[in-house]
Amino acid sequence: FLVEESGKNERRIACFIKAPAAALENLKCKIVNDASSLVVDDSEELVSNVISIECSDYEKKIPFPINIAIPFTPCFRGNYREIMVKATDVNFQSNYLTPISLERYQRNHEETFAEVKIYQLGVFSVLSCLKKETFTVPKTGLSQKLSMDSRISFYYHPETFSSPAPMQLKVQPIEPSLVSMLKARHDMYHSVVHISALVYVYHPSAQPFNSSVTITLPCPPVPEKTRQGDETEHTKAISGTVKRVAAAYHTRAVSASVRKNGENLSDTLKLLGHRNKEEGWKVFDEVIIQNARNGVVSFELNEHLESFFVIRLSFILENAYLLLFAQALEEAVCSTMANVILYRKKENPYKIVVLLSASKELMWELQNLHGEGYFGPPEPTQQFSLKEGDQIHFRFRGNIFASENGKDFGKFHRLIFHLQRKPRLDLQVKEVDEFGNHSSPHYKGTAVFYKITREMITKEWENPLLYGEYQHQSPLCKLALTLPKREKLINRPQSTKIIASDSSEALWDNLLFWLAEELAEDNTSLLALCLPVRRSIIQLVRLKCPDNLTHQIYELLCCWKKTLPRSADKQQLLSRYLRKSGRSDLSEELHFKWQNKVFT
Repeated sequence: FLVEESGKNERRIACFIKAPAAALENLKCKIVNDASSLVVDDSEELVSNVISIECSDYEKKIPFPINIAIPFTPCFRGNYREIMVKATDVNFQSNYLTPISLERYQRNHEETFAEVKIYQLGVFSVLSCLKKETFTVPKTGLSQKLSMDSRISFYYHPETFSSPAPMQLKVQPIEPSLVSMLKARHDMYHSVVHISALVYVYHPSAQPFNSSVTITLPCPPVPEKTRQGDETEHTKAISGTVKRVAAAYHTRAVSASVRKNGENLSDTLKLLGHRNKEEGWKVFDEVIIQNARNGVVSFELNEHLESFFVIRLSFILENAYLLLFAQALEEAVCSTMANVILYRKKENPYKIVVLLSASKELMWELQNLHGEGYFGPPEPTQQFSLKEGDQIHFRFRGNIFASENGKDFGKFHRLIFHLQRKPRLDLQVKEVDEFGNHSSPHYKGTAVFYKITREMITKEWENPLLYGEYQHQSPLCKLALTLPKREKLINRPQSTKIIASDSSEALWDNLLFWLAEELAEDNTSLLALCLPVRRSIIQLVRLKCPDNLTHQIYELLCCWKKTLPRSADKQQLLSRYLRKSGRSDLSEELHFKWQNKVFT
């Protein structure tokens, strides 16, 4: 087996290679995760490191085939996805290899490994892909139910093709939450009730159809109660021209389809697909779609479509809107809503973590970071859309910069988004100028993030995207960061006299801590105290004591006291702010303790 340095003073298993001993001596293996954007396509998810295997002596011949086993992170696949190993050569030509085994152990190492037999060296990665179903349609016809979903079937009549025709199919299920998101963004899509799975068909022989093919897909209606609720919300939400157009269509649909027994209104079913990507999406109005039992629909198709789906509408929608919906759906299926998190270590605010998280897993990621001792501010960014392999580049501006290794400060940093890989960077930050931000109790900076799509990345193994080439574009988002200033140690001459502070200062500390405890018992917020302090001071106090309200209030009271001149009547001022905050009881008790010098 071969191990490779990960760049973090750790050694990890890159892969196992089973080959003759003489061949192993000439093989070189390394982890090239920086190139992971170049090995994934739409609908693929990377679940392993990207491994490069080369021959150190090109004059030596490798006795192919040899076996390699790559560790990967198991993920939920369901019926529609499968684990494949992708082999990519220097020219970015790829082959997909079906694993011989998915073992839990390799040489006493408890991990899940994908083992494949290879016939050439190159770059290898383990992917979660849409499951491919392959079959051949003979001249006598064929009835084929798909293994990933038996409700999806294709019936080819005899003589559909003049000669045997191979077929390859993939099915992309559509999550209801995805449809809800699209409907929430655009009122015009509110009539969408349900969408079937998105079916991809590859027809290598390109033979024309001599007769139609009968296709069945699950596309169930929505229960009546849900429908009525949706229509009520739709009436409130829809606006403008879309409202008038939709209302007109809705009126016609209602008048044409009301049934005597008070049953649901009949839905409209439409087939959308495209013959090829160049032509784009099309609505096939001439195709009649029939409702079958148990939410399954069927229709006849007289030509080959590369991809298609059936959409169920509560009322008719113009074809122009349907085409826009198909384009938005195709984009959303391959995208994930994500957030950037930038948190700092509670014990050491000069140590931060930056990671990309899928929006649906955001709360879980934040809980994990809290468990590791990382907290905000800043809060996570607003969500944005990312595809597998897209990159987020960022750097710090202002009086703060960062380093990944503790040495090279001020450079760009990069996170590559892979849904199953949890991209993360641990950074050290420090101030650019220790005398900067002199009027503030902390240093200020901003992390600026840029989105780099896979299409923007040049396909070159040795030349990754140069930082700064994209700075003409607008930033994706920004996060403000502050660092507390370190207390400077001043070396005084031995002759310098240190004047002891007034003994009342120590008594004031006890009094303020008592007051903080009283206020914390009632869960009083910092802003409710009405103290004349800057908001930045409140943020600094929350950062200093994120989990202890008593200490937060005490620190805030101390900061307020430091801003007062020595001659100020602190007790009178504090009593006034307490009365203004609605705590006259504490104001009176404070006056009593001060007059009688009771501080315990």
